[in-house]
Formats: sequence, structure tokens, C-alpha cells
Amino acid sequence: PTMASASGDGMETLKRCLGVLRDAKNDSEQFAALLLVAKAVRAGEVDAKTRRQIFDAIGFTFPNRLLTSRQPPEGCPEHTFQALGLTLLACFCTDPELAGHSQILNKIPTFNDILVSPCNPDSTSMIDDVYQCLSAVMATTRGPRELVTKGTVSALCQAYMSHGYGSDRALTLLLGLLAIAEAKCWQRDAPHLLAVLRKLSDDFLKAEDITKFELCEVLPHFIPMLPPLTQDTQGCECLHRLYKGLAKILGSKLSQSQRDPALKLAACLVQACGSEWIPAGSAGSKFLALLVNLACVEVRLTLEEPDPLEAEGKKEVVTACYVLIELGIQECLREEKPLLEDVQKMQLMRIMEEAFGAVIFYLRQVKHEELQDPFIFASVRILGAWMAEETSSLKQEICELLPFLVHYAKKHFKEGSTVASHPQLEVVSPEGSGLPQDALRFLLPGFCHLTAEDRPRDILISEGAPALLCEYFLQQWEMLSSEPESLTPLTSTEMSLQTVCGIFLNLVVTVPDLIRQDKTFSSLMDMLLKSLPLLLSQKDHLVLAANFTTLGLMMARILASSAALQGQSAKEFFGAAISFLSQAHTAQAAPGSDVLAVTVSPAYGSAWADISELWFLGVQALAGCVPLLPWLPRAVLQARWLECLSQLLTCVSPASVDFELIAAFQGLLVELARASKMCRDVIVSHHGGEWANLYGMAALEQCLTEQ
Repeated sequence: PTMASASGDGMETLKRCLGVLRDAKNDSEQFAALLLVAKAVRAGEVDAKTRRQIFDAIGFTFPNRLLTSRQPPEGCPEHTFQALGLTLLACFCTDPELAGHSQILNKIPTFNDILVSPCNPDSTSMIDDVYQCLSAVMATTRGPRELVTKGTVSALCQAYMSHGYGSDRALTLLLGLLAIAEAKCWQRDAPHLLAVLRKLSDDFLKAEDITKFELCEVLPHFIPMLPPLTQDTQGCECLHRLYKGLAKILGSKLSQSQRDPALKLAACLVQACGSEWIPAGSAGSKFLALLVNLACVEVRLTLEEPDPLEAEGKKEVVTACYVLIELGIQECLREEKPLLEDVQKMQLMRIMEEAFGAVIFYLRQVKHEELQDPFIFASVRILGAWMAEETSSLKQEICELLPFLVHYAKKHFKEGSTVASHPQLEVVSPEGSGLPQDALRFLLPGFCHLTAEDRPRDILISEGAPALLCEYFLQQWEMLSSEPESLTPLTSTEMSLQTVCGIFLNLVVTVPDLIRQDKTFSSLMDMLLKSLPLLLSQKDHLVLAANFTTLGLMMARILASSAALQGQSAKEFFGAAISFLSQAHTAQAAPGSDVLAVTVSPAYGSAWADISELWFLGVQALAGCVPLLPWLPRAVLQARWLECLSQLLTCVSPASVDFELIAAFQGLLVELARASKMCRDVIVSHHGGEWANLYGMAALEQCLTEQ
């Protein structure tokens, strides 16, 4: 019987069919009943209770047999049994519990095969059922992983590229899978996904109607973070088509609904490829300037409104604009092979300053209950990027916002610490870290600049920033030192530690009383004393070691009378510091010459540009500690630095030693000679008077003569 719906008479017939299935004595009776069940399922809505009754009556056994049966009933189409089996499975898949069943998951290869097989008019219902099954599987917990590992991504790509029946549904499913498991999809099926991207980018470039803007919404899902598209010839071709298509769009007069998806696509390309997708030359520089300009205008128009983010989707658009503005900052600072001309850079800096004025205006309106909004985080993050690079503009406005920024960073840090110590409170961030986002990390470079200036430094201190930074520093060091094997590349944690060291060095120099009086700095001193020996024992961390050494020595000069600097950990710290400072220079002959010259030791060479200033400060701070710590000269003697230094200065050409290095050595040697007779005797016995005269170390000469 034909069933218009699965209610009324149709439902009664369905129940009779289920009874026949239970009581059937042969395959013919079962098949006839299954046909009626399938018709009922296809024709109307079968409620959950009836679906379960169908499953209880036939289970997976009948569908499995039908899918593997190759000989159709006489007078029936070739795929009759398969079509019937798929209809039943599609029915079962509407139950989420059944959709994730292993008996469904192990049919994924079968579903894939049907998708990539030639489609004839009789098999369209099979295609519909396959898509229904795959959609249901993707909605389960295990589903996406199973689909990726069992080859569904490549099957969907082929189905889409074939332009056959249901290809639009293939694209929809691909978008869903990429949203859930982008990295795994690209890792396993990059060639097929690249083929789809090639087609989409080609369509995007050629389209002259609404399709172009619809593709702006689809394309971001096919722009992978890894592998980089710029490393592949086909990927580069796709990027160039996208660039040309976007240039055509953004160079035209657009409505907001047309411009927004284009800006989001551009931001997606920037996140994945930086500026590498924008060609060098006049056209590329004009496009980049236009892109950043449009983003700044959008930020201003949106954030200066009384209710800036009421419109749906506005936060996503402004966040995309933030990505484009950050690229603008980077390109304005770029000196090597710049995309922008100097005039364009100056224009963009003025335009970006206006946009950041709007960001500050918006953040000053934020209410306490809004602090969890990811858009607030995005706004603070982009402001941090501006503060890191542009230190002269908007100073007054930034100073007024500092209390909010410190409070916001403190809130995020406290929540992160709570989650780290209570994993059951896990909060998933959009960055996928599993922890609340680290707002402070993005503010640190700006804070480093600001602590060098009186007014902003006073505000930061009054708002409790030093205590927050100390806590953060201790937490970041714990993270870094707990997994030493994972630290070969420079991590964001290590960068954060280096930047906080810079902030503390500013405070040590400008407000030493704060270091002396604030108890949190005693905890920091204690941590530095214990950490430097461990840090120096690991390779590839010279820059961080230089920061720890110099900060520790400069703080020790202020806290010399504290109990911490009288114990064994202090002696181990100074031993490590002396080792670090004393091994920075060596004697080496220049190519083609027999004359030895002072050079930076090979182990320090690659990092010297980053640590030379810290090294000179460290030697100066060590000299300042000598008269304050009576046991320190003995530590220098034990390291045999005086003998090594004497040997170095004796064997090299005096012309190879620059004045700054001579001054640093002299400052330390004078303090050691004054504080310790043993040190003076070692210097004298190693011809110190002679090379002091040779290098013009008048203060050392006088010191040795007086004593």
C-alpha cells in the first residue's frame, strides 16, 4: 500500500509489517514486509518510538545482509537490496544512540563507496540516505574521528568535484568536518582538499554575481593553518586567485552585507599565511593599504556607536578587522623587503591610531558582567599589539585605561590558576588551550615600555601590577621548567618570561625602594637564586639565562642584606652567574692572520645581539655586589675567572678589545681588588699591572698601586 504519512492508517499498516517481520517464515515474506517498512520510512515522519520498534524487530542483521546482497529480485533495479538496506540504516541513524553504534560506524567505507560511484537516476534515494547517515554520524562523539580515519573526506571531495546529485550536501558535510577536525583532515587528505580549494578559488575569481559573496563565507573553511598553502605550487595559485578576487571586491562600491564576508575571508588568509598571499609591487601595496584602511574604518564606525555590537555577527567582523590591523602594524614596522612604501606607512599609522582610539573608547565602557566575552579579549589583545610597538601616541588615553587593563589581566590570570589547580573546572577558550586565555601575555611588551616612564609606571604600581607580574612570572617558570624536553623551540612562555624580566629591570633601576619593600620581590629573588643553575644546564636558553642572571644580580645588589642572599642557594646562583658571564669571550685569530683578537665565544654568537646589553649590565651589577657580599670574591676565585681573564688580555691584540669591554672588566676588577687581598694578589701575580697599563685601565692601576 502507498503511505502518505506514517500516521493514521499508515501507522497501522506499519505495525502489521513489523508483525510480519517478526513472524516471517522465509526471505520472501521478510523482503515484502521490509519494502513496506522502507516505503513508510521514506514517505513520512516516523516517530522515535516507532523507529525503535523497527530496530527492535530487525536489528542490524537485515540491513547488513541487504547491503552485501548482489543479486536483486527478479524485475527489480540492480541496487534494490542496497537501497533498502540504506533506507533502514538512515532510519536508525535518526536515533543519536544508534548513529554512534559500531555497526553504523563500520559501514562508513560502504557509504564512501556509494558517494564516489557513478550515480544514475535510480540511485538518488541511496545518495540521500548516505548523506543522512553521514550527517548523523558526524553529530556523534566518535563520528568525526571515524569519518576522517575511514576516508570520508576524500569521498566527499570527489563527490563535490563530480557535480553529481547531492554535491551541495557533500560540501556542507566537508565544511562541518573541517570545522571540527581541520588539522586531521588536511593531514590525511590534503591533495583532495586542495583540489576542492582550487575549484572554489577559481569559481570565486570568475563569479560576477551573488555567488562571489557566498563563496566568501565558504572559503575560510578551506584555508588551513597547516600545511602552509604558500609551500605548495597549487596552494600558491589558489592564493593568487583569492587575492585577485578580493581585490576586485574590495575595490568596488559595496554594501555592508557584501563587505563583511570579504573582510572575514581576508582575515582568514592573514591568519594562515601572513602577508605572503599579497604580491609585492604597486598593486599589492595598494591592496594591503586598502585592506587595513577598510578594517580601521569598520572598527571606528562600529565601536564609536552607542550600542556598538548589537547587530548580529558584528563581533566576528570587528575581530576579523583586528587581524587585518595587526598585519598593518607588522607591515608598517617591516624594514626588509617591505610591501608598503614609507608614505603609505605614515598614512596607515595615522589611520590605525584613530582606530585604536575607538578600541580604547569601547573598552572604557565595558561593564564587569561583560568581562568573559571573548570579544573583550580580542580587543585587549589587539590593543596590546599596538602598545608593544607604538609608544608615543594615545599615551593619555592608555594611561587612563591602565587600571582596567591590569584588572582584566588579573581576573584572567586568577581564573587560569584556579582551572590549572582544579581540572574539573576546565573552561575551553577559543584558542583551544583548555584554559582561560592568557591576557597578560599580550600586554607585557606594552607594560615593558610603560614602566620606563614615570606616570604610567606609577599607575601600574598603584594598581598592583608588580605583585601580579611576580605571580605570573613564578607560574610561567613553573610551566617552563616542568617540561624541559618540550622547550627546544622558543615558546610563548619563554618569551613572556623574558619580557617580564625587562619590566622588572625597569623597576629595579627606577624604583629600587619598591624592590626593597614589597615582599613579592623576595619570593622572586628566591626563585631566581634557585632557577639559574637549572636554566644554564639546559641548551638553547641563553637569552632567558642572560635575563635571569642580570635581573638576579641587580636585585641582589638591592637585597644584599636579606637572609636569602646568605644561604647556599645564593652561592649556587652566583656560581652560575659567574660561569655565564666569564665564558662569553674568547681569543681567536682572524682568517688569514696570526694575531689573536677578542671575540664572542661560539656558544654565545647566535644570541649575542639579544644578550650583549644584558651581559654588560650583568658584569656591572656583579661588581656592585662585591663590596656587599663578603663571600663573593672567593666565588670568583674558585671559578678561576681572574686567571682566564688575565690570559685573554695578555694574548690578544689590545686594538681588538673595545672600550666598553675594557670598562666593564675594569669596573669588576677594581671592586674585587679593593674587597679581597687574595683577588688583588692573583691579579698582580698574573701581570695585572702590565696589562692594566696596556689597556688604559687607570683606575685598576691606581688600585693595585695603592694596596
